Amino acid sequence: MTLLAILVGTVAAGVGSVWIAALLGYAMLARFTQHMLSLAAGALLATAFMHLLPEAFESAAGAHELFALLLGGLVFFFLLDKAELWHHGHEHGHEHGQEAGDGHAHHHHHHGHHHHEERRAGGWAVLLGDSVHAFGDGILIASAFVADLRLGVVAALAVLAHEVPHHMGDLVVLRQTSRSPRAALLKVSMAGTVTALGGLVGYALLASLDDWLPYFLVAASSSFVYVALADLIPQLQKRLSLRETAAQIAWLAVGIGMVTLVSGLAHGGH
Repeated sequence: MTLLAILVGTVAAGVGSVWIAALLGYAMLARFTQHMLSLAAGALLATAFMHLLPEAFESAAGAHELFALLLGGLVFFFLLDKAELWHHGHEHGHEHGQEAGDGHAHHHHHHGHHHHEERRAGGWAVLLGDSVHAFGDGILIASAFVADLRLGVVAALAVLAHEVPHHMGDLVVLRQTSRSPRAALLKVSMAGTVTALGGLVGYALLASLDDWLPYFLVAASSSFVYVALADLIPQLQKRLSLRETAAQIAWLAVGIGMVTLVSGLAHGGH
């Protein structure tokens, strides 16, 4: 009975939050792309700094080790970007030589393709961070269900609630790197299913995994911070009118506020 409840709770929280985010986000994305980029950056940064990292540092894990892991995660995603771009350049270098006669037109095509590769690498970073984060959420939900069935339901609902604004940000990032909205939704949904895997592993190995949970939270944080600062924020650093700049800041604040609010409510539920 407990195992079945864990499976239902983790799937509802992990995948249900993605579909709710899609319903809310895609209706706005078509009309307010730049605003949604600001919201996504705010949501990812707030998820890391206002939810995951505080939860990790409230544990018995050492601050020095957690900060070292955060730094290592940021460097890892930087190197992942570099490897993606190097592979792209190596693979297409001969094409540049063959089409040198095309001059200006080829330069613009190459620059656009290069920027797409940067975004694609950012998409992989989000998916990897989502998967690690979802695994940690699954362990949290499993531990709550093992303690008490009603506490497990509250934990699953809390995870679902605080994941919705965060997944709205994820879908904005993945929408830029995928061929269609459906592909982006499928990728984030698959990452969400890792919540159920975390629940199963948590149920089987709860005592031994409890000590590792803070490290999962910090590893996920590093990916969200990197994507927000290296991929989303640079796209917003344009010369804009005062009104457009104010709108960017307002939507960034909305992303931060949404995550901070629901994370506070979820923490109270826990």
